[in-house]
Amino acid sequence: MTLDNLHFLLSPDGERWLKETAVTPITPQNHLQIASRLRKHLPPKQAQAVLETTLLRQRATVKFSRANEMFFIRAALEQASSEIIAAYRARRFAQAGFTQVADLGCGIGGDAIALAAHAHVIGVEWDPVRLAMAQENVRVYGRSANFHPLQADLLELSPLPVQACFFDPARRDENGRRIFSVHQYRPPLSLIDRWRGKMGGTAAAGTGTAGTAVKISPGVNYNELLREADAEIEFISLNGELKEGVLWYDDLRRSASRRATLLPGSHTLTDDPACPPIPITAPQAYLYEPDKAVIRAHLVEELAHLLNAAKIDDEIAYLTAVTHQPTPFARSFSIEAAFPFQLKRLRHYLRQHDIGQVTIKKRGSPLEPDTLQRQLRLRGSQHRIIFLTQTKGEAAVLVGQAIQ
Repeated sequence: MTLDNLHFLLSPDGERWLKETAVTPITPQNHLQIASRLRKHLPPKQAQAVLETTLLRQRATVKFSRANEMFFIRAALEQASSEIIAAYRARRFAQAGFTQVADLGCGIGGDAIALAAHAHVIGVEWDPVRLAMAQENVRVYGRSANFHPLQADLLELSPLPVQACFFDPARRDENGRRIFSVHQYRPPLSLIDRWRGKMGGTAAAGTGTAGTAVKISPGVNYNELLREADAEIEFISLNGELKEGVLWYDDLRRSASRRATLLPGSHTLTDDPACPPIPITAPQAYLYEPDKAVIRAHLVEELAHLLNAAKIDDEIAYLTAVTHQPTPFARSFSIEAAFPFQLKRLRHYLRQHDIGQVTIKKRGSPLEPDTLQRQLRLRGSQHRIIFLTQTKGEAAVLVGQAIQ
């Protein structure tokens, strides 16, 4: 995508072609037909811009409620926060009283849209196409008056006169591979050291200390985060899927050092220095599978304490309890059987209980679910969940059902 092609899409002619092309969803079956029709009437680059934008708008509906009016670059859309996550994060800026925020590396504007609902936002981006898209996407949400685009290289830009900043570095390399080290982000995490405490605004809370937040990959090297002793580390999941992490500094940091947040319900769990040691026991009547945000934030012990549960192994993030407590922080299962893993014994148990359909979960087991599925030679009418794991350091299998 070039600026010329984007300007065409924004023209009345471009808008008409986008509207007509979106009437029928693009599928693998009709993709070539639609592309051929566009090329008959438009120059190749404009035809490709219409086709690509229509496809990306279709994909973006899972992230943005107004995706059918927005503009995207494929790589930028993949890294953009969903509307729900961005709104959740922007509320913390608003609650801290910040009304002037710099969005550093604003991309196509996913977070700028949410931030601009509460504050004046300077969107800093080096790529002129992404910056133009950000400006247009903020307009789609009716927040243009609060968005101020700035094309600049973050490595060269001096701290701006704002109260707070949100830093969203690139977390993929030139070939699209994920980057797990914060030192290899583009720009690297060290960039915020130049900004923290040097921004020209004054915090509305009256402390005079700026607030900084950094978006990080959920798969980030956790050992590197431990060096950020003055940051609150938060991991966020959406509808049970781990999506991203955030580092909160200064006035944006709260009392916790680690936090797991589950959206859309805004359920949050934080670390507790006074959390007692969690016992390790054999599997009991119920099993809890913690949400991945809880696991990634190293809050399994805190969840166990909350549920009056034990661990089945010191290295495995499964919890077990005699009685069941509903919780948003974990999936719950009733356990019917638990024994050391032996293929012959597992086959016998499944035949004996008329189990012919299984869902296999593994944690801490070298076994491959697809291979085991073939080896089980299943026959029967019942369905169960099989957990391949370890208990007290020994290979084990648990059989149970999900609690709805």
